[in-house]
Amino acid sequence: MDLRNIAIIAHVDHGKTTLVDQLLRQSGTFRDNQRVAERALDSNDLERERGITILAKCTSVEWKGTRINIVDTPGHADFGGEVERILSMVDGVLVLVDAAEGPMPQTKFVLAKALALGLRPIVMINKVDKPDQRAYEVQDETFDLFTALDANDNQLDFPTMFGSAKEGWAAETPDGSDGDLAPLFELILSHVASPTVQADEPFRMLATVVASDPYLGRLLTGRIQSGSIKPNATVKSLSRDGKQLEQGRITKVLAYRGLERVALDEAQAGDIVALAGLSKSTVADSICDLAWDEPLEAQPIDPPTIAITFSVNDSPLAGRDGDKVTSRVILERLDREAEGNVAIQVRPTAEKDAFEVSGRGELQMAVLIEQMRREGYEMSISRPRVLFRSDPQTGQRMEPIEEVMIDVDEEFSGTVVEKVSQRKGELSDMRPSGGGKQRLTFLCPSRGLIGYHGEFLTDTRGTGVMNRVFHSYAPYKGPIPTRRTGVLISLEQGKAVAYALFNLEDRGPMMIERGDNVYSGMIIGEHARGRDLEVNPLKAKQLTNFRASGKDDAVDLTTPIKMTLEKAIAYIADDELVEVTPNFIRLRKRYLDQHERKRMARRAAEG
Repeated sequence: MDLRNIAIIAHVDHGKTTLVDQLLRQSGTFRDNQRVAERALDSNDLERERGITILAKCTSVEWKGTRINIVDTPGHADFGGEVERILSMVDGVLVLVDAAEGPMPQTKFVLAKALALGLRPIVMINKVDKPDQRAYEVQDETFDLFTALDANDNQLDFPTMFGSAKEGWAAETPDGSDGDLAPLFELILSHVASPTVQADEPFRMLATVVASDPYLGRLLTGRIQSGSIKPNATVKSLSRDGKQLEQGRITKVLAYRGLERVALDEAQAGDIVALAGLSKSTVADSICDLAWDEPLEAQPIDPPTIAITFSVNDSPLAGRDGDKVTSRVILERLDREAEGNVAIQVRPTAEKDAFEVSGRGELQMAVLIEQMRREGYEMSISRPRVLFRSDPQTGQRMEPIEEVMIDVDEEFSGTVVEKVSQRKGELSDMRPSGGGKQRLTFLCPSRGLIGYHGEFLTDTRGTGVMNRVFHSYAPYKGPIPTRRTGVLISLEQGKAVAYALFNLEDRGPMMIERGDNVYSGMIIGEHARGRDLEVNPLKAKQLTNFRASGKDDAVDLTTPIKMTLEKAIAYIADDELVEVTPNFIRLRKRYLDQHERKRMARRAAEG
């Protein structure tokens, strides 16, 4: 059967996964009456809730006797570890761009990698049914982006389709809304080359995605570069530097047909398959016939830029909510994550029962923590810290810099420029983007952006859109001001009393409600002043003959600040932790005993 391998790349929420749904439906992969979840490729609960793709997915459709393998890639830079590997499996890319927003940072991030690999793109301007669409302007902006990314003449001569993934049509002009996706299918067949493979040579495949299956063990997905593979074949795996890692027998050969993985009796060169049977091989390793000694060339992966310490939950409320609380089970889970996600690295620390997990960004870390708490884990999480480097020539301290693109109403642009400048961000571009909005582009240190997103939404009344992508390493930019307020720390353990909370509201906003469990050293609110304050949230009203206890119920408390996981991780200071359990997110001091806190603060001040 004739084959085409194509990846869909786009920014978050530009309609990638919706388009794949429509391609599956219109190619006849789904029956007309078949019930299929919306955004069928977003199989993970968090992906559905957040409306983002976190894990790369493969699927395939048949169109007029040709099988088209489609890979839906993550659009968020935090999951870029997935993207760069996927592109080595395909022969063409479909670049999806929103007809109103135009090319965005993540489009640029993935496209730069695709163009560097020499892939020829097809551009689809999506969402042309939106009232604020500007399809032809966006087409010009996309061409400018290709030029800026040093696309060659062949890549610059890209075909463009206009359409709406939601309504299921594509055409050569923005007003072809009475059609279907047939023109897009035909363009893929004519524009994307068949895989270049050596069918007569022994078997070779580069592992580009690794996953774990409870029944089959480790699954290595990749495109077969040469030869063919059958179950029970003996193969070996070679690392990027040519060392043999293991030799083993393939137990299953699985291919993607629609949304299902189907066992094959034999897979040919050019097809994208998953192999079971090997236990040590991972991403970027070459799985090959015993006759081969040369590994396939593998893409290097961008380095992690931030690290967070995961440690055992040692609060007085530990073990009441989750059932996975020991350091052994936490480490096993983190190792499992690192095995399937090469953008994450896990290392032991000098502290007992604590592990340093490094990755690409706060979102990637928050997603991992959220997955773990849903699986029943309890743990303590530290504030994210940026990973510095030393310049090999000068020995100078280098820090990661991110390109930040902000779309904001003109009235808020002054505030945003001021706030990002305070965080050592440098404005590199400022232009109107239509509709009374401005597009600001900054180069800002990664550590300056930790915790900024919530403040940014407040400053722009929730109307601003901020996107960021790793840019480069640059010399250390100097100290950046952090949180200016102190916190209110509980002195006692028990259940918070309404009367006490009512009297504490003058000190600053609360983070807990009446009846919540608290303990000594737990953070229960924000102190309006710049220092920490220890308070008693259990203090009840003194009852005498002249006061009726029933009046206590009439206390009217202000709604407390609700801390989401991302907000909590960004909010805490270096001497604080987030206690994460399946049902609760609590903030606490690293040292719960007040005397130990003072001793450690003195030691830190002395250096």
